[in-house]
Amino acid sequence: MEISGLIGGARKVVRILARVKPGEKVLIVADADTTVVAMALATAALEITPEVVTTTMVPVAVDGDEPPAIVAAALLAADVALLPVSFSISHSNATRNALKKGTRVLSLPATTPDQLVRGGAEADFEAASPAVRKMAELLGMASTAHLTTPKGTDCRFQLSGRPGNAHDCILDRPGKFSAFPNIEANTSPVDGTTEGVIVFDGSIPNLRIGPLRTPVVCTVQKGNIVKVEGGPEADMIRKVWAEMGDASVYNIAQLAIGMNPSIYMLTGVWAQDHGAFGTVHIGIGTSTNLGGTTKAACHFDGMMYNPTLKLDGRVVLEGGELRI
Repeated sequence: MEISGLIGGARKVVRILARVKPGEKVLIVADADTTVVAMALATAALEITPEVVTTTMVPVAVDGDEPPAIVAAALLAADVALLPVSFSISHSNATRNALKKGTRVLSLPATTPDQLVRGGAEADFEAASPAVRKMAELLGMASTAHLTTPKGTDCRFQLSGRPGNAHDCILDRPGKFSAFPNIEANTSPVDGTTEGVIVFDGSIPNLRIGPLRTPVVCTVQKGNIVKVEGGPEADMIRKVWAEMGDASVYNIAQLAIGMNPSIYMLTGVWAQDHGAFGTVHIGIGTSTNLGGTTKAACHFDGMMYNPTLKLDGRVVLEGGELRI
């Protein structure tokens, strides 16, 4: 797709979501597979500010890995960072340090030219924002969460003291993070406290697994996955985690609700699936950029259909329908 066909989507990202202002320093981090999206974003940003730098790096090995040091330094120097990369660097120390410094960060992991203008990108992000912020507020006030699904998920989380995060894609303050176009509200359960069974029956975008043919069943004890069962997808996950040699990759890092009204189903596409309306995904591994304390070798997400979520006994999501 030519840049001219993407400019409307790129302008939406730059102007409405990233809120780029004249004179701001904008960094765009791309890799060899995302240069077209990066060029469209740079073109849109240059319409507002001359301070636009695009850097192209070798893709990191897994989602959550650290980018090169020169990219980390550039993130610290930017007012706004747009990250269209093949594998997410959202849960890296580099991104965390930039956020603490005040850089506004919008992740666009594995975004293709088509995804810049269609699907979740078509949402009215400003109209969706109040509900996302309300759900984040409820997560931040809750002490406990109980998640169930028809496929067998039955898991309890301790949330006391953990913030609720409104990832509505709108970077309206310094140090805010969000990921385009998923739209979600999330929190990080207290490390070492999650107990129960999690059944991923929708998709696992990480490792490019995609839609699941066989559910992946994870047994959780004291905040960590202790058993992974299922078909070929479960075998792959066990192998990858074991090869990392890092016990922290089994940490239950995130409880998140997808809230993009323009994403209706799970397809295996990374940025789309995270925001699929009425689904829940569980993040595993690094939690430090979500309010937790664990830094792992990766961050990994699994999605599930028709979830029911209770916060302190109050139903906020029932069979995939919002109750807020």
